[in-house]
Amino acid sequence: MSASVPVALSPSRANDFVQCPLLFRLRTVDRLPEPPSAAAVRGTLVHAVLESLFDVPSSERSRGAADELVEPSWEALLDSRPEVAVEFEADVRADIVGQARLLVERYFDLEDPTMLHPAAREVTLRANLGGDYPIKGVIDRVDVAGDGAIRLVDYKTGKAPRPQYGASAAFQMRFYALLVRDVKGVVPSMLRLVYLGDGQIRENSPTSGDLDAAQAKVQALWDDIRDAAQSGVFSQRRSRLCDWCSFQPMCPAFGGTLPDSDPQAAARVWLGMPGPAVS
Repeated sequence: MSASVPVALSPSRANDFVQCPLLFRLRTVDRLPEPPSAAAVRGTLVHAVLESLFDVPSSERSRGAADELVEPSWEALLDSRPEVAVEFEADVRADIVGQARLLVERYFDLEDPTMLHPAAREVTLRANLGGDYPIKGVIDRVDVAGDGAIRLVDYKTGKAPRPQYGASAAFQMRFYALLVRDVKGVVPSMLRLVYLGDGQIRENSPTSGDLDAAQAKVQALWDDIRDAAQSGVFSQRRSRLCDWCSFQPMCPAFGGTLPDSDPQAAARVWLGMPGPAVS
C-alpha cells in the first residue's frame, strides 16, 4: 500500500483481530514475515484460474479450457512469488497443482460459466464508514442481473464449515456488501459462497438491517483495534487455530518472547494516518 493511501481495514485482518489481537499485531502492525502455506498457494492458483476463465468466450468455457489455464496461471504465480519455488519441494509443488486442477474441475459441478457474464472480477473497493472507519476488500466476482440486482460471489477452496463455525465467512460477505452499499448506494441482492472443497454453495440475501448491524460491528471492531494500538496491548487469545499459527514460537502463551513493536506503525493505526499498517 502506498504511503499516500489511508489505513483501511480488510475482512481478513478484521477476522485476525477477532481470532487473536496478538496475531493482528504481529501480522498487520509489525508485518512480520510468514512462510507461505501450501493451502494458501493452492487457493491463489485456483482463484487465478477462475478469474481467467471469464476471459474465454462464454461458449468455450469448458472443463478442458479451464484445465488448460492451470499451467500458465501457475507459471505466472511462480514468476510473481519466487519464494514459493524456494519454500516447497518439487513434489509438494506438483501436489499443489494437482489439487488445484481437481478444485477447478469441481467448480463446473456448481456453476455453469457459459451462462454467466460477470460485471467485475477481483475488484477492489474502498469506503469510509461513518467518515472515520476506512475499509477495503477484494471481491472475487460481481454479477449484475438485467434488473440491476447485484450478486457478490466468493470462491473458497476449503470445505463449507459447520453452521457453528461459519461466522467468519458470513462476516466477510457482509463486509463486502457494506463496501458495495457505501460505494454504489445499493444493497446486494445475494451473497454467494462457493465451496470447492466439498462442492457446496451457501447463499444469503442481506437486508438493510443486516448491513446496519454489520456496520456497527465493523465500527466497534475498529474502535477496539485503535484502543489496542494506542495502549500497545494486543492480547493473546488461545484457540484450536493456534496449531496453524506461524507465530506460535514467539507467543507468550506458548513460552515465547515477543519482539519489540514499532510505535510508529501502531500510531498509524491509532491516529488513522496514511501508511501500510492495516491492509
